[in-house]
Amino acid sequence: MAGGGAADKSGRKEPPKLIGTHIIRTATLTVRVKDVPKALDEARSVAADAGGVVGDETTDRDGRGHERSRIVLRVPQDRYDEVLTSLEGTGKLIERKAKAQDVTDQVVDVESRVKSQRASVARVRELMDKATKLSDVVTLEGELSTRQSELESLLAQQSSLKDRTSMSTITLSLSETAAKKADADDDPTFLDALSGGWSAFVTMLRWLAVVLGAMLPFAAVAVLLFLLWQRLVRPRLPRRPAVAAAPVAPAAPAREGDEDDED
Repeated sequence: MAGGGAADKSGRKEPPKLIGTHIIRTATLTVRVKDVPKALDEARSVAADAGGVVGDETTDRDGRGHERSRIVLRVPQDRYDEVLTSLEGTGKLIERKAKAQDVTDQVVDVESRVKSQRASVARVRELMDKATKLSDVVTLEGELSTRQSELESLLAQQSSLKDRTSMSTITLSLSETAAKKADADDDPTFLDALSGGWSAFVTMLRWLAVVLGAMLPFAAVAVLLFLLWQRLVRPRLPRRPAVAAAPVAPAAPAREGDEDDED
């Protein structure tokens, strides 16, 4: 019968250990720390002290120059909770995900299949020892090769299950604490306004350059068409004849009879 569980060093009650069960335990921790290299060294030490090993490890920097690291630790099942608690204490815990998968049925099934396959290989070998015909020997050799391949595959599954159930996997992500931002209530200064205005001016020039760059191909094509029209099309167009101005008729001289009438 399983007990009620014992308390670890931090005072937290550990889950009861079930006899005869096979559990695959995995956890993912995201912790924010002040010094990533120092926290990384602490994580390696915690895993080594627990009898674990360090797996994959990656380190990079974000756009603001803050260092980030990701490390995979393999620790014994009986030290899993202890290591997890120690890693959480390296900084501010941001996220924790833990998963426990019961693979007892799978372990029992694979062990049974391994036992049966070993007995099958042994029977084929006994038949080969008793075979007298060459054709029987060739047939039995092919059957033995097939059954041995199946046995090796089952043994690989058994080894993988044993490794995952005896050693827990913890993926630790470390990130540096962001620098404190200035108070939002501070009044903007003249330099702040000048900097903001200059940024807006530069942004406007950048957009104008983009617009001009987009219009430039169309303007070049329009100028080229206009030049072609001036050089090739316009000279061939029929010209209209100039309309001559109508001559103005001279005024008729006055007659003598008319002058007498006026008198």
